[in-house]
Amino acid sequence: MATCSPGCEHYTRACSLKAPCCSKFYICRLCHDENEDHQMDRFSVSVVQCSTCKKIQQAQQICEDCNTVFGEYYCDICHLYDKNKKQYHCTQCGICRIGPKEKFFHCTKCNLCLALDLQGKHKCVENVSRQNCPVCMEDMHTSRVSAQVLPCGHLLHSTCYSDMLKRGSYRCPVCMQSAVDMTQCWQNLDEEVSQTPMPTEYQNMTVMVLCNDCHVRGAVPFHVLWMKCPGCGSYNTVQDGMLVEQQPSQQEQH
Repeated sequence: MATCSPGCEHYTRACSLKAPCCSKFYICRLCHDENEDHQMDRFSVSVVQCSTCKKIQQAQQICEDCNTVFGEYYCDICHLYDKNKKQYHCTQCGICRIGPKEKFFHCTKCNLCLALDLQGKHKCVENVSRQNCPVCMEDMHTSRVSAQVLPCGHLLHSTCYSDMLKRGSYRCPVCMQSAVDMTQCWQNLDEEVSQTPMPTEYQNMTVMVLCNDCHVRGAVPFHVLWMKCPGCGSYNTVQDGMLVEQQPSQQEQH
């Protein structure tokens, strides 16, 4: 029995799919979508062509003529052929996921499969995977790239997340909440602010800030570099008002 041969840049397989929409043969739906002005419905595929003997036949895992294995993994719902990556079909997601299955669970509110170590430890955002990645604007739910779950519950492609950190950006592009533990950074900024005194005319100025991390709004001493949240101590804040001169207390006046 022959094993599957390399298929395309997207999948390892030994057959082509007949697109139900245009009746053209493509190695995979992604190859089809890159070359046509419409998308292939993977679930409607019913015919494949063996890459070895060219036999056109019903979608199945093994060629009925030459016994070539079209894919080590085959899903008869998604019509996904590929090398074995411990894939499994999630009925709630409606598509195949890379496993192993026992290391993932399906979060019904987020409506996607997440790693088991996130069970009960992540912030749910309803149907979060049905939104596009806020960095590259590509689909999240059906993407072949794994998802990175941020502390705020929003999703990025793991590759987009890595690129974001390399560029020095540490906030969620959707809600601006810190995406990583910034404790050490805030301590460094404490020292930087303390070593940068404001000019005399600004030393009694305060300003309202809104914290992107804890959402507290409050008045803080104005500083040209950074302004610290009065709630959680984060410097991930935005100015939310005009500068106001702080009036001395009655005790200070006497």
